[in-house]
Amino acid sequence: MSTRFDPRSLPGGRRLQADVDFDPSATEPADTPIAGRAMVVVVTDRLDGREDSIGPLVTELLEEEGFLVGGVVGVASDEAEVRKALETAVVGGFDFVVTVGGTGVGPRDITPEVTEEILDQRLPGIAEAVRSSGLTAGAVDSIVSRGLVGVSGSTVVANLAPSRAAIRDGMATLCPLVSYVVAQLSAIDEW
Repeated sequence: MSTRFDPRSLPGGRRLQADVDFDPSATEPADTPIAGRAMVVVVTDRLDGREDSIGPLVTELLEEEGFLVGGVVGVASDEAEVRKALETAVVGGFDFVVTVGGTGVGPRDITPEVTEEILDQRLPGIAEAVRSSGLTAGAVDSIVSRGLVGVSGSTVVANLAPSRAAIRDGMATLCPLVSYVVAQLSAIDEW
C-alpha cells in the first residue's frame, strides 16, 4: 500500500494555499516507471473452444508489476511453433517473454527443450526459485515442471506450468527477479 503525500503540506506543518491543483484521490504519479515490454506465449494442444483464461491472467499479473504487455500468442505444443513465437519475441525486442504450458513430462511437453535451444545464458537459480515457491504453494505442476529461465539476446525467457496456482505463484516469484535482470541488461545496452 502506498503512502499518500499531500503536496500542499510543507515542513513544519505549514500548508500552501487551497487553490493548488491537487487530486486527493490519486494514489500514484501518472508517470510510473515501466519495468519493460513483455509478451505471453500460451503453449497448448487443447482446442476445445473454451475461452482462454491463461493469457488474460498472465497479462494482468505482468501489468500489476509494471510491464507493458505487447501481445498474447497461443501456439500448439509443436517445436516449430514454439520456436517461432520465442524468436519473434526476441527479435521484436521484448524484455520479458513468459511461456505457459508444455513444461511437464508428457510426450508433447517440449517447451523447455525449445527454450534451451534459443537461450544464450541460463538462470537456473530463478527457475529453482519458481519450483521452490511452487512447493510452498502446493502447485504440483510447478514442482514437477522442467521449466527454464534464461536470457536470449537481451530478452528474459521464462517457462511456467499452466495451472492458475502455478501461474500466480510463479509470477509473484519471477517478476521482481526478472525486473532486476531486465535492469541489468538495459544498463549493458546503454554502455
